[in-house]
Amino acid sequence: MTVTTKAKLSTLAVIGAGLCLPTLAHADFIKDSKATLAMRNFYFNNDYRDQTPSNGSKLAEWGQGFVLDYKSGYTDGTVGFGLDAQALLGLTLDSGAGRHQGSSMIPSETNGDADDSWTRAGVTAKARFSKTELRVGNLQPKLPILVSNDGRLLPQTFDGAMVNFNEIDKLKLVAGRLYQAVGRASTNRTGLAVAGGAQESNEFWFGGGDYLVNDQLTLQYYYANLEDYYKQHFAGLVHVYPISKDQSFKTDLRYFKTDADGANDSVSGRASGYRTNGYTSGGTGKIDNDTWSAIFTYNLGGHAFTAGYQSVSDDSNFVQLNQGNLTPAEGANGASVYLFTDRLINNFTRAGEKTRFGQYAYNFSAIGVPGLTASVTYLKGSGYELASSGSHTEWERDFALDYVVQGGTFKGLGLGWRNGTLRTNASGDYDQDQNRLIVSYTLPLL
Repeated sequence: MTVTTKAKLSTLAVIGAGLCLPTLAHADFIKDSKATLAMRNFYFNNDYRDQTPSNGSKLAEWGQGFVLDYKSGYTDGTVGFGLDAQALLGLTLDSGAGRHQGSSMIPSETNGDADDSWTRAGVTAKARFSKTELRVGNLQPKLPILVSNDGRLLPQTFDGAMVNFNEIDKLKLVAGRLYQAVGRASTNRTGLAVAGGAQESNEFWFGGGDYLVNDQLTLQYYYANLEDYYKQHFAGLVHVYPISKDQSFKTDLRYFKTDADGANDSVSGRASGYRTNGYTSGGTGKIDNDTWSAIFTYNLGGHAFTAGYQSVSDDSNFVQLNQGNLTPAEGANGASVYLFTDRLINNFTRAGEKTRFGQYAYNFSAIGVPGLTASVTYLKGSGYELASSGSHTEWERDFALDYVVQGGTFKGLGLGWRNGTLRTNASGDYDQDQNRLIVSYTLPLL
């Protein structure tokens, strides 16, 4: 999977085509075009303490990522057309023997060693009518029923079509279909699945929207269907109560109902690989889950105090798209979910798990240091079931420190540190200490 000169030239050709195409279009296509080069330097260290997973007790890797992003304007007329293009390149700076476990940040060669470099490209055709936009091609959705993961060197992307409808005041609607994914540590496209799924599905349909009742209250509903795996309903409520000029109280309620679909709803389908991992009622691999959470945040000046609770029903784990168990996975590991408990190391979504959590965050702009933020988070999950046996507990503590340079030569340069600690009493799970160091900068080209 090491990148060849031919592959690199193909990637550059895609971007070159995107940059040249505006010369053939209307002036607004050119005038509104933008191009940026986002650079991310990422050091990732995960220590499994004194335990020994099958592929090593410690992961330590360092890489450099580049994302060249071109976004055109729209042609003139009742229906405007445009084109976006993206090229991504990852470079391995350090990943010695015994410290590369693959599929986390850097893809693997056939012998298990880390690739020296990897690249991919994507193009998105777009059309706009009034306040409605259709996008077809390379997508990175950020929705309650699907969150594109961007937690390593390069982002996860999907292939499909999506339409955003904004014709009605205070109502934002979205609908679409996805059929392939590209993992954050991969050059290759895969079909779609859930964690534990060994068979690909090429049909993920979704739709829903946000309704702004007033300046303080937003109501949400979304639906998603991954063919032969699950049907999922999401309902959400976000309310912000302004107490005074520098005080507010935010309530965020989320509920997911997820049921089996197609092959996952049959014994023969699950036997063929359309199943979920972890504990399921009767050990069937059938998806059947209700998950709800309540999150409350009190803001006072630069301070933000968050507390909440999450409950996962006990018939199966919470599920959303996750391609990590497909064969070959080839860097497809890594997925995000729209839950506060989706943290640095863990996501606290196993069958029967009840999680209490709290967070304190501070924005130093309140004391004259704009760009500097910090937070500490603690979560404790209990009562979750494993496929093996018993009821278990786990906890995680995370610390984040970020600074973005506000002016001068290095304006926009971002520096970040993430530190996480996970402890569990479950046999087969691993205590972990994790650190991430991130340097990022986006260079405007157009």
